[in-house]
Amino acid sequence: MVEIGKTLVSLDIFEERFCCDLEACKGICCIEGDAGAPVSLDELADLESASEEIWDDLGRKSREVIERQGVVYPDRDGELVTSIIDGKDCVFACREKGCCLCSIEKAYRAGRIGFYKPLSCHLYPIRLKKMGDYTALNYHRWSVCKPAVALGKKLDLPLYKFLKEPLIRAFGKEWYDELELTAKELINQGYVRK
Repeated sequence: MVEIGKTLVSLDIFEERFCCDLEACKGICCIEGDAGAPVSLDELADLESASEEIWDDLGRKSREVIERQGVVYPDRDGELVTSIIDGKDCVFACREKGCCLCSIEKAYRAGRIGFYKPLSCHLYPIRLKKMGDYTALNYHRWSVCKPAVALGKKLDLPLYKFLKEPLIRAFGKEWYDELELTAKELINQGYVRK
């Protein structure tokens, strides 16, 4: 782990190669797993507002789940996560041309709403964990992301560079600049590969 401000960054963030490959994985991360995406209390109001704006874009089952339990629920650890359908599909997942996409992100990119999507989705496969005063950044390995690992290796794209935008969203430009300087130091000292 490397300390940057009040964060502890796993060396995997610098070492691993990654680049989402929707053509290969079809967005399966939005419809697989045993819980929804982690959501912070700060994001809850934005998520509820976004769901109202995209209500007509959501499928019948998504609307039924949201009406019954809301946009989030507590998972088995008591953490808030996006509501899911039939134990797996995120209520905000939509299918288009054989791929699962995020209906919130689609509406954001179309300029219809101001909320991008939950930070945990934007940062994936980096997961954040509070550790006292610090936030740990760890790489979450999941078999459904094998195509992203393969493409990342082919492009020689480090995970932290692939996730530049969400990392800046989470921690700010100054923090990201320090992350890049740290990466150069780690490469120069031989702790991670170039």
